[in-house]
Amino acid sequence: MSLRPVKQIIQTTPTIEGAGVKLQRAFGFGKTKDFDPFLLLDDFRNENPEDYIAGFPWHPHRGIETITYVLAGSVEHGDSLGNKGKMTAGDVQWMTAGSGILHQEMPKGDNHGRMHGFQLWANLPSSLKMTDPRYQDIPASAIPEVSDDDGTRVRIICGEFWGKRGPVEGVAADPNYLDISVAPGQRKRLKIETTRNAFAYVFAGSGTFRDASNPRPVLTEQVAKPDAPPVYDVGNHSLVLFDRGDEIVVQAGDEGIRFLLVSGKPIEEPVAWYGPIVMNTQEQLRQAMAELHTGDFIKHR
Repeated sequence: MSLRPVKQIIQTTPTIEGAGVKLQRAFGFGKTKDFDPFLLLDDFRNENPEDYIAGFPWHPHRGIETITYVLAGSVEHGDSLGNKGKMTAGDVQWMTAGSGILHQEMPKGDNHGRMHGFQLWANLPSSLKMTDPRYQDIPASAIPEVSDDDGTRVRIICGEFWGKRGPVEGVAADPNYLDISVAPGQRKRLKIETTRNAFAYVFAGSGTFRDASNPRPVLTEQVAKPDAPPVYDVGNHSLVLFDRGDEIVVQAGDEGIRFLLVSGKPIEEPVAWYGPIVMNTQEQLRQAMAELHTGDFIKHR
């Protein structure tokens, strides 16, 4: 049986600031090959409203899909097409930006001021860069959860696992997006297709992955202050990137372990990236920026 050895472990992730919001960025600084088709993963976890209340005011997206998963608090959102709504704990929103959309996301804490969620960016292939925008708003009640006799629990946001299928459909990257909890001291084997790139993001508890390299940080940068050194959070934020193989093996620590396990089929196309716009060429980026200035950015109304 072929294992998926770990390429690297990023023991901690940098705290960054963007649009007045403090968050941890697991990856997303232009190095796209290892994570293809994924571009970026942000962990916005905070208990201080001053660190997140500014939210993410109106901003554009083109050429990507954004996946927002809320664990605590809520996120109110609206867009240039007139859509609006509110995500609460356990909800998911999968937005296909396609040809272009303007939207905003404004977080709010729970009764204790806590806010926690993730945003993952998935790339679109060139054939779908200019597709019509769309939303998939998934309430927590629609996300299936499966469990094993050893106490392992899995929420299936997208893809198929243990005979259940997640509610998000028709996504270009054809990803599997799982929220996995393994009980204290348990060892678990998890199947993954060999054709996919895969990573795990640990956000609670602790544990080890078979064939793991020594923990090491990676070079990062800050959004608000590009010249500032990275600030590493000492909490349970760690990213594990896997090589190809058909399974991973995780050993939970004394407190158990909870992590996102995400995999997808690589697109293997050139990436031209400027902020929230991701295209294939620099010329396409220049066109998108010009259209923002001329008011021609939104193609679908």
